[in-house]
Amino acid sequence: MSSQIVTRFAPSPTGFLHIGGARTALFNWLYARGRGGKFLLRIEDTDRERSTPEATEAILEGLNWLGLDHDGEIVSQFENAARHAAVAEQLLAEGKAYKCFATQEEIQAFRDAARAEGKSTLFHSPWRDADPATHPDAPFVVRIKAPHDGETVIRDQVQGDVTIRNDQLDDMILLRSDGTPVYMLAVVVDDHDMGVTHVIRGDDHLNNAARQMMIYNAMGWDVPIWAHIPLIHGPDGKKLSKRHGALGVDEYQKMGYPAAGMRNYLARLGWSHGDDEFFTDEQAKEWFDLSGIGKSPARFDFKKLENLCGQHIAAADDAALLHELQEFLSAIGQPRLDDTKSVLLRKAMYCLKDRAKTFPQLIEKAEFALANRPIQPDEKAAKNLDDVSRGILKELTPHLQNASWSREELETVANQFAEAREMKFGKLAGPLRAALAGRAATPSVFDMMLVLGQDETLARLTDAAA
Repeated sequence: MSSQIVTRFAPSPTGFLHIGGARTALFNWLYARGRGGKFLLRIEDTDRERSTPEATEAILEGLNWLGLDHDGEIVSQFENAARHAAVAEQLLAEGKAYKCFATQEEIQAFRDAARAEGKSTLFHSPWRDADPATHPDAPFVVRIKAPHDGETVIRDQVQGDVTIRNDQLDDMILLRSDGTPVYMLAVVVDDHDMGVTHVIRGDDHLNNAARQMMIYNAMGWDVPIWAHIPLIHGPDGKKLSKRHGALGVDEYQKMGYPAAGMRNYLARLGWSHGDDEFFTDEQAKEWFDLSGIGKSPARFDFKKLENLCGQHIAAADDAALLHELQEFLSAIGQPRLDDTKSVLLRKAMYCLKDRAKTFPQLIEKAEFALANRPIQPDEKAAKNLDDVSRGILKELTPHLQNASWSREELETVANQFAEAREMKFGKLAGPLRAALAGRAATPSVFDMMLVLGQDETLARLTDAAA
Protein backbone atom coordinates (compact mmCIF):
# COMPACT_ATOMS: atom_id res chain seq x y z
CA MET A 1 0.00 0.00 0.00
CA SER A 2 1.15 3.51 -0.77
CA SER A 3 3.05 5.22 2.03
CA GLN A 4 1.17 8.45 1.27
CA ILE A 5 -2.30 8.67 2.75
CA VAL A 6 -5.02 9.14 0.15
CA THR A 7 -8.66 9.78 1.09
CA ARG A 8 -11.64 10.57 -1.08
CA PHE A 9 -15.12 12.01 -0.98
CA ALA A 10 -17.50 10.36 -3.43
CA PRO A 11 -20.97 11.95 -3.48
CA SER A 12 -23.81 11.00 -5.82
CA PRO A 13 -25.02 14.05 -7.80
CA THR A 14 -28.71 13.47 -7.20
CA GLY A 15 -29.33 16.53 -5.00
CA PHE A 16 -27.69 19.09 -2.72
CA LEU A 17 -24.64 18.46 -0.53
CA HIS A 18 -26.24 16.98 2.58
CA ILE A 19 -24.89 18.07 5.96
CA GLY A 20 -23.89 14.45 6.66
CA GLY A 21 -21.99 14.30 3.39
CA ALA A 22 -20.30 17.58 4.23
CA ARG A 23 -19.05 16.12 7.51
CA THR A 24 -17.80 13.00 5.71
CA ALA A 25 -15.92 15.23 3.26
CA LEU A 26 -14.51 17.25 6.16
CA PHE A 27 -13.26 14.16 8.01
CA ASN A 28 -11.53 12.89 4.85
CA TRP A 29 -10.05 16.35 4.19
CA LEU A 30 -8.76 16.75 7.75
CA TYR A 31 -7.26 13.26 7.83
CA ALA A 32 -5.38 13.76 4.55
CA ARG A 33 -4.37 17.38 5.08
CA GLY A 34 -3.08 16.72 8.58
CA ARG A 35 -0.75 13.98 7.31
CA GLY A 36 0.58 15.49 4.11
CA GLY A 37 -1.69 13.21 2.08
CA LYS A 38 -4.11 13.69 -0.80
CA PHE A 39 -7.83 14.39 -0.66
CA LEU A 40 -9.54 13.33 -3.88
CA LEU A 41 -13.02 13.98 -5.24
CA ARG A 42 -15.08 11.50 -7.23
CA ILE A 43 -18.59 12.11 -8.52
CA GLU A 44 -20.52 8.83 -8.45
CA ASP A 45 -22.73 9.60 -11.42
CA THR A 46 -23.54 6.09 -12.63
CA ASP A 47 -27.26 6.59 -11.93
CA ARG A 48 -27.89 8.45 -15.18
CA GLU A 49 -31.60 9.01 -14.56
CA ARG A 50 -31.12 10.78 -11.21
CA SER A 51 -27.70 12.39 -11.69
CA THR A 52 -27.81 15.99 -12.87
CA PRO A 53 -25.21 18.65 -13.73
CA GLU A 54 -27.07 21.03 -11.40
CA ALA A 55 -26.61 18.66 -8.47
CA THR A 56 -22.91 18.23 -9.28
CA GLU A 57 -22.55 22.01 -9.34
CA ALA A 58 -24.39 22.31 -6.01
CA ILE A 59 -22.00 19.78 -4.43
CA LEU A 60 -18.94 21.61 -5.77
CA GLU A 61 -20.28 24.96 -4.55
CA GLY A 62 -20.94 23.48 -1.12
CA LEU A 63 -17.42 22.10 -0.85
CA ASN A 64 -16.01 25.40 -2.10
CA TRP A 65 -17.96 27.37 0.53
CA LEU A 66 -16.72 25.03 3.26
CA GLY A 67 -13.16 25.52 2.01
CA LEU A 68 -12.56 21.82 1.37
CA ASP A 69 -10.14 21.89 -1.54
CA HIS A 70 -9.34 18.64 -3.36
CA ASP A 71 -6.25 17.41 -5.17
CA GLY A 72 -6.10 16.55 -8.86
CA GLU A 73 -8.94 16.33 -11.34
CA ILE A 74 -12.48 15.39 -10.36
CA VAL A 75 -13.14 11.76 -11.29
CA SER A 76 -16.42 10.82 -12.99
CA GLN A 77 -17.41 7.28 -12.11
CA PHE A 78 -19.60 6.99 -15.21
CA GLU A 79 -16.68 7.78 -17.51
CA ASN A 80 -14.73 4.85 -16.02
CA ALA A 81 -17.41 2.28 -16.93
CA ALA A 82 -15.20 0.52 -19.51
CA ARG A 83 -12.46 0.04 -16.91
CA HIS A 84 -14.97 -1.34 -14.38
CA ALA A 85 -16.28 -3.81 -16.96
CA ALA A 86 -12.74 -4.87 -17.86
CA VAL A 87 -12.10 -5.88 -14.23
CA ALA A 88 -15.25 -8.02 -14.26
CA GLU A 89 -14.11 -9.63 -17.54
CA GLN A 90 -10.72 -10.36 -15.96
CA LEU A 91 -12.36 -12.08 -12.99
CA LEU A 92 -14.52 -14.03 -15.43
CA ALA A 93 -11.47 -15.15 -17.39
CA GLU A 94 -9.71 -16.23 -14.18
CA GLY A 95 -12.67 -18.29 -13.01
CA LYS A 96 -13.35 -16.00 -10.05
CA ALA A 97 -16.63 -14.86 -11.56
CA TYR A 98 -19.20 -16.60 -13.74
CA LYS A 99 -22.02 -16.00 -16.18
CA CYS A 100 -25.44 -16.43 -14.59
CA PHE A 101 -28.39 -17.02 -16.91
CA ALA A 102 -31.03 -17.22 -14.18
CA THR A 103 -34.06 -15.10 -14.98
CA GLN A 104 -35.79 -12.79 -12.50
CA GLU A 105 -38.71 -15.23 -12.41
CA GLU A 106 -36.41 -18.13 -11.53
CA ILE A 107 -34.69 -16.12 -8.79
CA GLN A 108 -38.05 -15.08 -7.32
CA ALA A 109 -39.32 -18.69 -7.43
CA PHE A 110 -36.15 -19.82 -5.59
CA ARG A 111 -36.69 -17.21 -2.87
CA ASP A 112 -40.39 -17.99 -2.50
CA ALA A 113 -39.63 -21.68 -2.06
CA ALA A 114 -36.83 -20.95 0.44
CA ARG A 115 -39.12 -18.66 2.42
CA ALA A 116 -41.85 -21.30 2.51
CA GLU A 117 -39.36 -23.86 3.85
CA GLY A 118 -37.95 -21.40 6.40
CA LYS A 119 -34.54 -21.40 4.72
CA SER A 120 -32.20 -18.54 3.75
CA THR A 121 -33.42 -16.60 0.71
CA LEU A 122 -29.80 -15.93 -0.36
CA PHE A 123 -29.79 -16.91 -4.02
CA HIS A 124 -27.51 -19.80 -5.01
CA SER A 125 -27.14 -19.75 -8.75
CA PRO A 126 -27.14 -23.11 -10.53
CA TRP A 127 -24.74 -21.58 -13.06
CA ARG A 128 -21.86 -21.03 -10.60
CA ASP A 129 -20.04 -24.23 -11.52
CA ALA A 130 -21.80 -25.03 -14.79
CA ASP A 131 -19.81 -26.25 -17.77
CA PRO A 132 -19.50 -23.36 -20.29
CA ALA A 133 -20.59 -25.83 -22.95
CA THR A 134 -24.04 -25.84 -21.34
CA HIS A 135 -24.41 -22.06 -21.52
CA PRO A 136 -27.48 -21.02 -23.51
CA ASP A 137 -27.58 -18.22 -26.06
CA ALA A 138 -29.43 -15.91 -23.68
CA PRO A 139 -28.90 -12.75 -21.62
CA PHE A 140 -26.70 -13.17 -18.55
CA VAL A 141 -25.25 -11.24 -15.65
CA VAL A 142 -21.72 -11.69 -14.35
CA ARG A 143 -21.52 -12.70 -10.69
CA ILE A 144 -18.48 -12.94 -8.44
CA LYS A 145 -17.86 -16.25 -6.68
CA ALA A 146 -18.35 -15.47 -3.02
CA PRO A 147 -16.47 -17.63 -0.50
CA HIS A 148 -18.78 -20.22 1.08
CA ASP A 149 -16.72 -21.11 4.13
CA GLY A 150 -15.04 -19.17 6.92
CA GLU A 151 -15.52 -15.56 7.87
CA THR A 152 -14.78 -12.08 6.55
CA VAL A 153 -13.48 -9.63 9.13
CA ILE A 154 -13.91 -5.91 8.47
CA ARG A 155 -11.15 -4.28 10.51
CA ASP A 156 -12.77 -0.92 11.10
CA GLN A 157 -11.01 2.01 12.76
CA VAL A 158 -14.27 3.28 14.27
CA GLN A 159 -16.51 0.24 14.69
CA GLY A 160 -13.77 -2.20 15.66
CA ASP A 161 -13.59 -5.68 14.10
CA VAL A 162 -16.87 -6.64 12.45
CA THR A 163 -17.14 -10.33 11.55
CA ILE A 164 -19.48 -11.65 8.86
CA ARG A 165 -19.95 -15.34 8.08
CA ASN A 166 -19.11 -15.98 4.46
CA ASP A 167 -22.20 -18.15 4.01
CA GLN A 168 -24.16 -14.90 4.47
CA LEU A 169 -22.56 -13.38 1.37
CA ASP A 170 -24.24 -13.82 -2.01
CA ASP A 171 -22.60 -14.12 -5.38
CA MET A 172 -22.85 -10.40 -6.00
CA ILE A 173 -23.62 -9.19 -9.53
CA LEU A 174 -20.70 -7.34 -11.15
CA LEU A 175 -22.11 -6.71 -14.64
CA ARG A 176 -25.79 -6.37 -15.48
CA SER A 177 -27.30 -8.20 -18.43
CA ASP A 178 -26.72 -5.12 -20.61
CA GLY A 179 -23.00 -5.24 -19.75
CA THR A 180 -23.00 -2.19 -17.49
CA PRO A 181 -21.07 -2.41 -14.20
CA VAL A 182 -22.87 -2.16 -10.87
CA TYR A 183 -22.07 0.50 -8.26
CA MET A 184 -20.34 -1.94 -5.88
CA LEU A 185 -17.80 -2.92 -8.53
CA ALA A 186 -17.29 0.67 -9.70
CA VAL A 187 -16.51 1.88 -6.17
CA VAL A 188 -13.82 -0.73 -5.60
CA VAL A 189 -12.14 -0.27 -8.98
CA ASP A 190 -12.16 3.51 -8.67
CA ASP A 191 -10.80 3.46 -5.13
CA HIS A 192 -8.02 1.08 -6.19
CA ASP A 193 -7.13 3.04 -9.33
CA MET A 194 -7.15 6.33 -7.40
CA GLY A 195 -4.77 4.86 -4.82
CA VAL A 196 -7.21 5.40 -1.94
CA THR A 197 -5.66 4.13 1.29
CA HIS A 198 -8.39 5.10 3.75
CA VAL A 199 -12.13 4.83 3.10
CA ILE A 200 -13.86 7.12 5.59
CA ARG A 201 -17.62 7.06 5.03
CA GLY A 202 -21.00 6.72 6.74
CA ASP A 203 -21.72 3.55 8.69
CA ASP A 204 -24.67 2.89 6.40
CA HIS A 205 -21.96 1.52 4.07
CA LEU A 206 -20.55 -0.90 6.67
CA ASN A 207 -22.29 -3.95 5.23
CA ASN A 208 -20.99 -3.03 1.77
CA ALA A 209 -17.41 -3.41 2.98
CA ALA A 210 -17.59 -7.22 3.26
CA ARG A 211 -19.01 -7.51 -0.26
CA GLN A 212 -16.48 -5.06 -1.66
CA MET A 213 -13.66 -6.98 0.01
CA MET A 214 -14.57 -9.96 -2.21
CA ILE A 215 -13.49 -7.93 -5.23
CA TYR A 216 -10.30 -6.66 -3.57
CA ASN A 217 -9.33 -10.21 -2.60
CA ALA A 218 -10.24 -11.70 -5.96
CA MET A 219 -8.09 -9.11 -7.74
CA GLY A 220 -5.24 -9.45 -5.25
CA TRP A 221 -5.47 -5.76 -4.37
CA ASP A 222 -4.69 -4.18 -1.01
CA VAL A 223 -7.84 -3.64 1.04
CA PRO A 224 -8.04 -0.01 2.22
CA ILE A 225 -8.29 0.94 5.87
CA TRP A 226 -11.97 1.23 6.74
CA ALA A 227 -13.52 3.87 8.98
CA HIS A 228 -17.32 3.85 9.05
CA ILE A 229 -18.63 6.88 10.91
CA PRO A 230 -22.05 7.07 12.63
CA LEU A 231 -24.80 9.10 11.02
CA ILE A 232 -26.00 12.49 12.27
CA HIS A 233 -29.27 12.59 14.18
CA GLY A 234 -31.55 15.50 14.97
CA PRO A 235 -32.00 16.87 18.51
CA ASP A 236 -34.74 14.27 19.07
CA GLY A 237 -32.33 11.39 18.45
CA LYS A 238 -33.87 10.42 15.11
CA LYS A 239 -32.03 10.38 11.79
CA LEU A 240 -31.53 13.93 10.52
CA SER A 241 -34.26 14.83 8.05
CA LYS A 242 -36.19 17.79 6.68
CA ARG A 243 -38.35 17.96 9.80
CA HIS A 244 -35.25 19.04 11.75
CA GLY A 245 -34.66 22.04 9.50
CA ALA A 246 -31.90 22.69 7.01
CA LEU A 247 -30.27 19.71 5.35
CA GLY A 248 -28.21 21.16 2.51
CA VAL A 249 -24.93 22.96 3.14
CA ASP A 250 -26.11 25.80 0.90
CA GLU A 251 -28.93 26.49 3.38
CA TYR A 252 -26.42 27.03 6.18
CA GLN A 253 -24.51 29.49 4.03
CA LYS A 254 -27.75 31.36 3.33
CA MET A 255 -28.56 31.42 7.04
CA GLY A 256 -25.30 33.31 7.48
CA TYR A 257 -23.08 30.88 9.35
CA PRO A 258 -19.36 31.51 8.70
CA ALA A 259 -17.58 28.61 6.99
CA ALA A 260 -14.90 28.39 9.71
CA GLY A 261 -17.56 28.00 12.38
CA MET A 262 -19.33 25.37 10.28
CA ARG A 263 -16.08 23.39 9.85
CA ASN A 264 -15.39 23.59 13.58
CA TYR A 265 -18.90 22.45 14.48
CA LEU A 266 -18.99 19.60 11.94
CA ALA A 267 -15.59 18.38 13.12
CA ARG A 268 -16.92 18.20 16.68
CA LEU A 269 -20.05 16.41 15.52
CA GLY A 270 -19.06 12.85 16.37
CA TRP A 271 -15.34 13.48 16.94
CA SER A 272 -13.57 14.95 19.94
CA HIS A 273 -10.13 16.01 21.09
CA GLY A 274 -10.33 16.07 24.87
CA ASP A 275 -12.71 18.81 25.94
CA ASP A 276 -11.74 21.21 23.15
CA GLU A 277 -14.76 22.86 21.55
CA PHE A 278 -13.37 25.89 19.72
CA PHE A 279 -10.36 25.33 17.46
CA THR A 280 -8.79 26.56 14.24
CA ASP A 281 -8.36 24.64 10.99
CA GLU A 282 -4.68 24.15 11.75
CA GLN A 283 -5.46 22.68 15.14
CA ALA A 284 -8.12 20.43 13.61
CA LYS A 285 -5.67 19.13 11.00
CA GLU A 286 -3.08 18.47 13.70
CA TRP A 287 -5.48 16.80 16.13
CA PHE A 288 -7.91 14.90 13.90
CA ASP A 289 -7.58 11.15 14.17
CA LEU A 290 -9.89 8.24 13.51
CA SER A 291 -9.55 7.07 17.12
CA GLY A 292 -11.37 10.22 18.26
CA ILE A 293 -14.56 9.32 16.36
CA GLY A 294 -17.33 7.96 18.56
CA LYS A 295 -19.46 4.92 17.72
CA SER A 296 -22.78 6.55 18.57
CA PRO A 297 -24.72 8.90 16.27
CA ALA A 298 -24.04 12.58 16.89
CA ARG A 299 -26.93 14.99 17.57
CA PHE A 300 -27.15 18.22 15.65
CA ASP A 301 -27.51 21.22 17.96
CA PHE A 302 -28.16 24.66 16.46
CA LYS A 303 -27.30 26.45 19.71
CA LYS A 304 -23.82 24.90 19.77
CA LEU A 305 -23.39 25.76 16.11
CA GLU A 306 -24.32 29.40 16.75
CA ASN A 307 -22.05 29.62 19.76
CA LEU A 308 -19.04 28.33 17.82
CA CYS A 309 -19.85 30.55 14.84
CA GLY A 310 -19.96 33.56 17.15
CA GLN A 311 -16.49 32.70 18.44
CA HIS A 312 -15.16 32.34 14.90
CA ILE A 313 -16.64 35.68 13.81
CA ALA A 314 -15.03 37.33 16.84
CA ALA A 315 -11.66 35.75 16.08
CA ALA A 316 -11.72 36.33 12.31
CA ASP A 317 -9.49 38.69 10.37
CA ASP A 318 -11.56 41.77 9.47
CA ALA A 319 -10.76 41.66 5.73
CA ALA A 320 -11.55 37.93 5.53
CA LEU A 321 -14.78 38.47 7.43
CA LEU A 322 -15.82 41.28 5.10
CA HIS A 323 -15.06 39.09 2.07
CA GLU A 324 -17.22 36.26 3.43
CA LEU A 325 -20.01 38.66 4.29
CA GLN A 326 -20.00 39.82 0.66
CA GLU A 327 -20.25 36.16 -0.44
CA PHE A 328 -23.18 35.72 1.95
CA LEU A 329 -24.99 38.68 0.39
CA SER A 330 -24.49 37.16 -3.08
CA ALA A 331 -25.75 33.77 -1.85
CA ILE A 332 -29.03 35.27 -0.64
CA GLY A 333 -29.48 37.35 -3.79
CA GLN A 334 -28.66 40.71 -2.20
CA PRO A 335 -26.36 43.32 -3.80
CA ARG A 336 -22.82 43.37 -2.52
CA LEU A 337 -21.64 46.38 -0.55
CA ASP A 338 -20.05 49.15 -2.58
CA ASP A 339 -16.53 50.34 -1.84
CA THR A 340 -17.66 53.16 0.48
CA LYS A 341 -19.81 50.85 2.63
CA SER A 342 -17.11 48.17 2.60
CA VAL A 343 -14.53 50.59 3.96
CA LEU A 344 -16.93 51.80 6.64
CA LEU A 345 -17.94 48.27 7.65
CA ARG A 346 -14.35 47.11 7.89
CA LYS A 347 -13.63 50.14 10.06
CA ALA A 348 -16.57 49.16 12.28
CA MET A 349 -15.70 45.46 12.65
CA TYR A 350 -13.92 45.98 15.98
CA CYS A 351 -17.18 47.00 17.67
CA LEU A 352 -19.43 44.54 15.81
CA LYS A 353 -17.91 41.11 15.58
CA ASP A 354 -17.84 40.28 19.29
CA ARG A 355 -21.62 40.55 19.38
CA ALA A 356 -22.71 38.59 16.29
CA LYS A 357 -23.10 34.84 15.77
CA THR A 358 -24.23 34.99 12.14
CA PHE A 359 -23.88 37.39 9.22
CA PRO A 360 -27.50 38.61 9.46
CA GLN A 361 -26.79 39.54 13.09
CA LEU A 362 -23.57 41.27 12.04
CA ILE A 363 -25.45 43.27 9.38
CA GLU A 364 -28.13 44.19 11.92
CA LYS A 365 -25.47 45.49 14.33
CA ALA A 366 -23.82 47.34 11.44
CA GLU A 367 -27.01 49.15 10.41
CA PHE A 368 -25.58 52.47 11.58
CA ALA A 369 -22.65 52.11 9.17
CA LEU A 370 -24.71 50.81 6.25
CA ALA A 371 -27.69 53.20 6.44
CA ASN A 372 -27.91 56.31 4.30
CA ARG A 373 -29.13 59.74 5.42
CA PRO A 374 -31.72 60.66 6.30
CA ILE A 375 -31.80 57.93 8.94
CA GLN A 376 -35.28 56.43 9.34
CA PRO A 377 -35.69 55.37 13.00
CA ASP A 378 -37.67 52.20 13.72
CA GLU A 379 -40.67 52.30 16.04
CA LYS A 380 -38.69 51.67 19.22
CA ALA A 381 -35.98 54.22 18.39
CA ALA A 382 -38.53 56.84 17.35
CA LYS A 383 -39.82 56.96 20.94
CA ASN A 384 -36.41 58.37 21.93
CA LEU A 385 -36.80 61.29 19.55
CA ASP A 386 -39.57 63.35 21.12
CA ASP A 387 -39.44 67.16 21.23
CA VAL A 388 -37.36 67.20 24.44
CA SER A 389 -34.84 64.72 23.04
CA ARG A 390 -34.49 66.61 19.79
CA GLY A 391 -33.84 69.78 21.80
CA ILE A 392 -31.09 67.95 23.73
CA LEU A 393 -29.43 66.83 20.47
CA LYS A 394 -29.62 70.37 19.11
CA GLU A 395 -27.82 71.65 22.19
CA LEU A 396 -25.21 68.89 22.12
CA THR A 397 -24.20 69.34 18.48
CA PRO A 398 -22.12 72.56 18.90
CA HIS A 399 -20.13 70.90 21.72
CA LEU A 400 -19.24 68.02 19.41
CA GLN A 401 -18.30 70.40 16.59
CA ASN A 402 -15.42 71.67 18.68
CA ALA A 403 -14.31 68.27 20.03
CA SER A 404 -11.18 66.48 18.89
CA TRP A 405 -12.51 63.18 17.49
CA SER A 406 -11.05 60.69 20.00
CA ARG A 407 -13.01 58.34 22.22
CA GLU A 408 -11.70 59.95 25.40
CA GLU A 409 -12.66 63.46 24.24
CA LEU A 410 -16.10 62.36 23.01
CA GLU A 411 -16.87 60.63 26.30
CA THR A 412 -15.72 63.71 28.25
CA VAL A 413 -17.84 66.09 26.19
CA ALA A 414 -20.96 63.92 26.41
CA ASN A 415 -20.63 63.25 30.13
CA GLN A 416 -19.96 66.91 30.96
CA PHE A 417 -22.97 67.89 28.83
CA ALA A 418 -25.18 65.43 30.74
CA GLU A 419 -23.86 66.54 34.16
CA ALA A 420 -24.47 70.21 33.33
CA ARG A 421 -28.11 69.36 32.70
CA GLU A 422 -28.33 67.08 35.75
CA MET A 423 -29.21 64.07 33.69
CA LYS A 424 -27.69 60.59 33.55
CA PHE A 425 -25.79 59.69 30.41
CA GLY A 426 -28.40 57.01 29.67
CA LYS A 427 -30.94 59.78 29.04
CA LEU A 428 -28.64 61.06 26.32
CA ALA A 429 -27.69 57.67 24.88
CA GLY A 430 -31.23 56.80 23.66
CA PRO A 431 -31.63 59.86 21.41
CA LEU A 432 -28.04 59.47 20.17
CA ARG A 433 -28.68 55.81 19.15
CA ALA A 434 -31.90 56.83 17.40
CA ALA A 435 -30.18 59.69 15.57
CA LEU A 436 -27.05 57.79 14.52
CA ALA A 437 -28.50 54.35 13.76
CA GLY A 438 -32.28 54.55 13.83
CA ARG A 439 -32.18 51.65 16.28
CA ALA A 440 -32.59 51.31 20.05
CA ALA A 441 -30.00 48.51 20.29
CA THR A 442 -26.64 49.46 18.77
CA PRO A 443 -22.92 49.39 19.48
CA SER A 444 -21.65 52.09 21.87
CA VAL A 445 -22.59 55.60 20.74
CA PHE A 446 -18.92 56.55 20.93
CA ASP A 447 -17.91 53.62 18.69
CA MET A 448 -20.54 54.74 16.18
CA MET A 449 -19.23 58.30 16.25
CA LEU A 450 -15.65 57.16 15.72
CA VAL A 451 -16.62 54.89 12.81
CA LEU A 452 -18.88 57.45 11.12
CA GLY A 453 -16.45 60.31 11.60
CA GLN A 454 -17.17 63.87 12.69
CA ASP A 455 -18.89 65.19 9.56
CA GLU A 456 -21.36 62.29 9.20
CA THR A 457 -22.07 62.19 12.95
CA LEU A 458 -22.89 65.90 13.09
CA ALA A 459 -24.99 65.66 9.94
CA ARG A 460 -27.09 62.86 11.42
CA LEU A 461 -27.55 64.71 14.72
CA THR A 462 -28.62 67.84 12.83
CA ASP A 463 -31.13 65.80 10.77
CA ALA A 464 -32.61 64.24 13.93
CA ALA A 465 -32.81 67.54 15.82
CA ALA A 466 -34.71 69.28 13.04
